Amino acid sequence: MSASVELIGSLAALITTLAWLPQIIKILRERRTHDISLGTNAALATGVFLWLVYGLFIGSWPVIGANGITLLFILTILGLKLRYG
Repeated sequence: MSASVELIGSLAALITTLAWLPQIIKILRERRTHDISLGTNAALATGVFLWLVYGLFIGSWPVIGANGITLLFILTILGLKLRYG
């Protein structure tokens, strides 16, 4: 794979992974999760978990890393949703 394709994939992984941080910070600051959908985030966590498993099967560290971190962020949001619901 060319370096430019790898760079695009790495940037996409970085942006989509870090996009969850503002939501986590907002929840922690406001201690409010009324507008967060439990079902949507649970479905998203399931999908991201499957992407992580896929990454493990194909041995792709960018897929493993991005989805592993993203899964942790989404599970954090789900945990905060259950706590502050």
